[in-house]
Amino acid sequence: MSLPIPFLAEAERLIPRERRFDDPLSTLAFGTDASFYRLIPKLVVRVESEEEVIGLLKAAHAHQVPVTFRAAGTSLSGQAISDSVLIVLGDNWNGREIRADGQQIRLQPGVIGAQANAWLAPFGRKIGPDPASINACKIGGIVANNASGMCCGTAQNSYQTLAGIRLVLADGTVLDTEDPASVAAFQQSHGALLERLAELGRETRANTELAAKIRHKYRLKNTTGLALNALVDYDQPLDILSHLMVGSEGILGFISAVTYNTVPDHPHKASALIVFPTVESCCQAVPVLKRQPVSAVELLDRRALRSVENMQGMPEWVKHLSAGACALLVESRAATRSLLHEQLAQINAAIAEFPVEKQVDFSEDPAVYNQLWRIRKDTFPAVGAVRQTGTTVIIEDVTFPVEQLAEGVNRLLALFDRHGYDEAIIFGHALEGNLHFVFTQGFDSPEQVQRYSAFMDEVAQLVAVEYGGSLKAEHGTGRNMAPFVELEWGQDAYRLMWQIKELLDPAGILNPDVQLSRDPRIHLKHLKPLPAADQLVDRCIECGFCEPVCPSRGLTLSPRQRIVIWRDIQARKRAGLDTAQLERDYQYQGIDTCAATGLCAQRCPVNINTGDLVRKLRAGAASHQGSADWLAGHFATALKGARLTLLAADGARRLLGAPLLGKASRWLHQRAGLPLWTPAMPQAAKPLQISPPIADERPRVVYLAACVSRAMGPAAGDAELVSLLDKTRALLEKAGYQVVFPDNLDNLCCGQPFASKGYPAQADAKRQELIDALLKASRGGLDPIYCDTSPCTLRLLQDGLDPRLQLHDPVKFIRTQLLDKLDFEPQEQPVAVHVTCSTQHLGEAQGLIDIVRRCTTQVVIPEGIHCCGFAGDKGFTTPELNGHALRSLKDAVQHCTEGVSTSRTCEIGLSSHSGIDYHGLVYLVDRVTRPRARPLG
Repeated sequence: MSLPIPFLAEAERLIPRERRFDDPLSTLAFGTDASFYRLIPKLVVRVESEEEVIGLLKAAHAHQVPVTFRAAGTSLSGQAISDSVLIVLGDNWNGREIRADGQQIRLQPGVIGAQANAWLAPFGRKIGPDPASINACKIGGIVANNASGMCCGTAQNSYQTLAGIRLVLADGTVLDTEDPASVAAFQQSHGALLERLAELGRETRANTELAAKIRHKYRLKNTTGLALNALVDYDQPLDILSHLMVGSEGILGFISAVTYNTVPDHPHKASALIVFPTVESCCQAVPVLKRQPVSAVELLDRRALRSVENMQGMPEWVKHLSAGACALLVESRAATRSLLHEQLAQINAAIAEFPVEKQVDFSEDPAVYNQLWRIRKDTFPAVGAVRQTGTTVIIEDVTFPVEQLAEGVNRLLALFDRHGYDEAIIFGHALEGNLHFVFTQGFDSPEQVQRYSAFMDEVAQLVAVEYGGSLKAEHGTGRNMAPFVELEWGQDAYRLMWQIKELLDPAGILNPDVQLSRDPRIHLKHLKPLPAADQLVDRCIECGFCEPVCPSRGLTLSPRQRIVIWRDIQARKRAGLDTAQLERDYQYQGIDTCAATGLCAQRCPVNINTGDLVRKLRAGAASHQGSADWLAGHFATALKGARLTLLAADGARRLLGAPLLGKASRWLHQRAGLPLWTPAMPQAAKPLQISPPIADERPRVVYLAACVSRAMGPAAGDAELVSLLDKTRALLEKAGYQVVFPDNLDNLCCGQPFASKGYPAQADAKRQELIDALLKASRGGLDPIYCDTSPCTLRLLQDGLDPRLQLHDPVKFIRTQLLDKLDFEPQEQPVAVHVTCSTQHLGEAQGLIDIVRRCTTQVVIPEGIHCCGFAGDKGFTTPELNGHALRSLKDAVQHCTEGVSTSRTCEIGLSSHSGIDYHGLVYLVDRVTRPRARPLG
């Protein structure tokens, strides 16, 4: 059925066209979350204000239109999808207010959890919830799902740390529990609702059997169904309503702000890995550890350990553990090092009598404890990486009473064997009896669906009935466990949940069939296909962890959505369906606007670089092989042509003036697709004057000047008019180096321009040509090599570099070779830092920031900008990508005097969209340093 015309008319009145999506590509792209369900919305609306939400809810209420709210879409149980109207948070939901030196923080629902903790870090505080998806999930989803994690347990989740909430009910009414005027107005307008909530609370507390069951259930980690503990923990109806919203998964209202009581973020920590010979001995240690000063205790069964034993960096001994081994990863945190050591001694004494097969003692060394936590964190992606194409990875989330944990683990293992889930693994938050089990499942035949159905029926009986546990500990009920809520809770509690739902959403428009459903088979419907698309991306589990770092997210598609659409295109082609229109739309949405910088791979649990797929698709469509061959063979001529083009552009600027040229350039770009000129456009660089090396006592450094550095000088209006080449050479000589250059420099290129355009053969040939020249210039690797542009450095290092070559990007060279040769006199003017994608890939992000901190007393790192989107030449050819990626930059750096980076092309876009000049790092370092005096004698 289509949406009612009056509702659509109201949506058009409320929401601009560019934030309403009903085309097949967009609705398909938003039809997935991190679960194994798919629903294609009829309309996707990106909202930017509470007023828009209110208007949409009033219209939906009036016309009986179901709506679903979506924050990051990392939900694992199908909470964030809809076949009706999907309301997605836009950019303007990132507000925060830090109170009482970080004791409280008020957040809007679009804030990413990790960002909230970054704001609180200077105060030594953090929010309580710590879900594994905290780098991607948003506060709205964290609260709506009562997400928890490894450390927060039941004491520090959103329910327990809630201090206030602002919400919009299904009828469009707003309530802010921290605003007396709002409370008074709500009591006036919705007094009957509040009285009914108070009455339900009194009835529940009077029902001693039901109240006891609720208290028992929330002694455990539990997100199955609505938060009925609100009815026994509180007697004031506003408190009841506030806490019912936590974990309500969007079925009771929209959360537009939340205030947390924060928790300490202790700076000192240590971790240990203790392997027990049996599941029983492992689980018997858990209640003992629960009484100790531990912050996390993670359980890993032998299958989980086996899934990661062959990964790079894993300890060799993991391969040789016994078949029944079971491990605990234990962490302790403290405010001081001495207190931490006391805690570690106490913990070790408490478990000293337990039999141990293998143990990595407590370590405070980040290299050691990060390796231990990697074992735990890599278990889930390890299963995903080896799954058969076309199957999905399912991660379930149950809680057993901790005293029955060993029985629960063994019973689950028996269920895996009975149903043939040989790859299944178990890990989890042992302190709470919370187990995650991961398995792969196909849904491409009735037999496979029936197998899954039978398995889940047995899991539900085992966990909820036999052991009185919870079927969802922290992932939310969603569609996945909606049919089992009554089984777990019983008729009285289930009826009570429906009463609450009907009280707050009488029309039933909010996220139907999520958490509460009348359909006993809803968990077996709308199952998501994961058809083969390309081996580069077939391992994608559509979790969405990649999305926060993607520069095109919100402009066109995110990496997850690119994969979703490409999968669908390939499946349609195999079915003989026409994909012409979808492919035409995908060309711009999926291919043309992908920066292909690969930051998505850093966030992906299975290391998928969606940019690799895009480059492959570009290569398949590349039709100018002859031109690419000519450019590769005549690169110096092409470089000269680039300089002439920049000279012509600058001549036009002088003749027409910058405003008129900018206007003409925009017109030509829009109508003819010509590259866009901006005032940040560089002037042509003067050809480099190279002197032959001389024999003296100075150490030599080979200076690899990137082709962009050789072609592009400063912009006409730049405060720094010395070229990057001259500035870099001056800094290196100041530090005492003799600077030498490779022969035939103007004909050399790392191959990046060819690779990004889909010409890998030419790219590889130019890369090898450059490597050969660097070997010669560095005297077979004797001399270090300084590359002035981080993307070129990364390109050379990828796929392996001749081990004789000592290649450095600007950050690494300054950090390792110059700091002891220069004295720094930091300036007071604030400097903005942009960490390029390549610098992040090279592992030099912190190194860049640390160097800038030596140069200035005020360092500004703009929030939320991970990639500038310039992507080589996209800033010229697809400038909307650059503009979208940097849309928040100007406000973030408005009080800075300049910015620094390590890529000349990135600096063009950064300068254009910030209102300040961005330069290479060497400009700042050169300005604030002088040669260090050498001791006499």
